[in-house]
Amino acid sequence: MIRILVAAVGRIRTTGLAEAVAEYEGRAGRYFRFEAIEVPAAALPDERAHEARAREGETLLGRLPGDVTPVALTRRGKAWSTRDLARRFAEAQTYGLGGFAFLIGGAHGLDESVLASAAHRVSLSKMTLPHELARLVLAEQIYRAGTILRGEPYHKGP
Repeated sequence: MIRILVAAVGRIRTTGLAEAVAEYEGRAGRYFRFEAIEVPAAALPDERAHEARAREGETLLGRLPGDVTPVALTRRGKAWSTRDLARRFAEAQTYGLGGFAFLIGGAHGLDESVLASAAHRVSLSKMTLPHELARLVLAEQIYRAGTILRGEPYHKGP
């Protein structure tokens, strides 16, 4: 079973979103060795966004285990379909790779150091999503990919 790690800057503050994220992350745990970690957001004013990203990026990268492939979530990334995601997970299982670490930035996004260290840059949308919503969408897609791999009827799309 491959490892899937979601590493996010900041915690989810909205109760309904937190419940939905917990639901899908729990479901993802049925299919993968799933773990979510939250690192604190740098409490700096917007004028110091560059410094905030750098601090957050250093903390994110410091929490990554060596056996996973880092995937940075950024609107400038490549769009993966749900089936692409499932295929990558299947390949990791087949070839005995450790798994994936999905990196979600805070209010100011991901630092260039994080983007440079990522093996993949993936976009959930060309629109800017709050990190809380990005985490929900990602958790649901990870769960959905698991159902595809097991041939379960959750995924109805092509």
